[in-house]
Amino acid sequence: MNKKIIYVMTSVLSLAVLATGIFAQTKTTNTKSTGEKMSGNFKVQPLKLEQFTLDNGLRVILNQENTAPVVAVAVYYDVGSRNERQGRTGFAHLFEHMMFQGSENVKKAEHFQYVFNAGGTMNGTTSTERTNYFEGLPANQLPLGLWLESDRMRSLAITEENLTNQRNAVQEEKRLGENQPFGQVFDQLNSMVYKNFANSHSVIGSMEDLNAATVKDVQDFFRINYAPNNAVLVISGAFETNQAKELIKKYFATIPKQPKPPAIDVSEPKEVAQTYKKFEDKLAPFPAFILAWKIPQRRTPEYTALELASKLINDGESSRLYQKLVKGEESVLQIQGGADERRGPSSFIIFTIPKPGKDLSKIRETIMNEIKDMATNGPTAEEMQKLHNQLFNDTVRSRQSALARAQRIAEFALYDNDPTLVNSDLDEQLKITPAQIKDAVNKYLNTENRALLDIVPAAKGSGANTKPMEN
Repeated sequence: MNKKIIYVMTSVLSLAVLATGIFAQTKTTNTKSTGEKMSGNFKVQPLKLEQFTLDNGLRVILNQENTAPVVAVAVYYDVGSRNERQGRTGFAHLFEHMMFQGSENVKKAEHFQYVFNAGGTMNGTTSTERTNYFEGLPANQLPLGLWLESDRMRSLAITEENLTNQRNAVQEEKRLGENQPFGQVFDQLNSMVYKNFANSHSVIGSMEDLNAATVKDVQDFFRINYAPNNAVLVISGAFETNQAKELIKKYFATIPKQPKPPAIDVSEPKEVAQTYKKFEDKLAPFPAFILAWKIPQRRTPEYTALELASKLINDGESSRLYQKLVKGEESVLQIQGGADERRGPSSFIIFTIPKPGKDLSKIRETIMNEIKDMATNGPTAEEMQKLHNQLFNDTVRSRQSALARAQRIAEFALYDNDPTLVNSDLDEQLKITPAQIKDAVNKYLNTENRALLDIVPAAKGSGANTKPMEN
């Protein structure tokens, strides 16, 4: 599952309810049968990377790939909701909106117009870990992409008018999200899994905090966190290296460096913050539940083993839980989940929507039995081959897109200070053994240290057995 698990799952499931009244399972396409060894037939070639740092601290990575006449520009800032303090939440997400409100040479909304008129695409996103902005453009439009990103890094228009407009926009976005089925459940879950405020609060922030934000608050947040020395710039696609370097120097080199942002503590105790909670969702069409566990941080061997375990347990139609609950018992409409990847303690999530009238406790028992089996016996040889084929397929597909390459490279540069990890990440995944998967599942999932969030349609009563799981 995509690392932006919380927002992807919420939006997809909500839209499915609104559109059809039931949940459609996303299909996983296998390019090879599970019996054929893709990993023995293919070798993924390393990406060509060149990296350097400007005097103002901006880290730059170039990935020249001239197979298609397109280029991607990605700017990743090392600021997410984890960097916010109590009473001032939602600032990182607020800037996802503010960054399109104009700068010294670009008027409000012109960023969109410039990119779209040039035949490109663009967006920005916020997570717990970072805020990113990116453009995909025809290769000859690289100067445009760099100019646009540099102008708002240098001179974003932070005015009372822009703050008021975008604060209202964010609050409306929050209201829209909360007024969809299951739109509030992951905010509820985060506070059950994590005890540290840096990890547990909502990425979108609270209405009260957004209302309390002043122009001075927002200006200070921008000055420190949206500085060149707190950012990574990646260019991937068709370009001439010397020209790209000259453009980067022209547009970014004179942007002033700023003081280093304050250090943050994202450490967590081993225990989840709360083991059980019942949440009444007035818009939920059916009862549902989420199980969540606290797991190690990204790129540790145990995290990687659990990430792979999630693909076997509940990712796609061939996964154990889909076969058991959807195809076999026919007790579940939808089951999804995965590892929520963070630089600090992360989480493993299973979100289940049972069929109306089914016993939720029995479904949870089935889930825990499958986890216990994986913890006791580990994955089968056939499952490991299927897993390796899927990893190869996902890696090859992601490298076909300049924009996907740029974003993946930027993540490794920002999170690990080593963009070359993009070339070894697949090998690290393939090294994980069945024994490592078994042991990680046994240690972190086959345990009572988990959170259970029961979601009950408020207007309809429970409609099913929603008592806490017996351990």
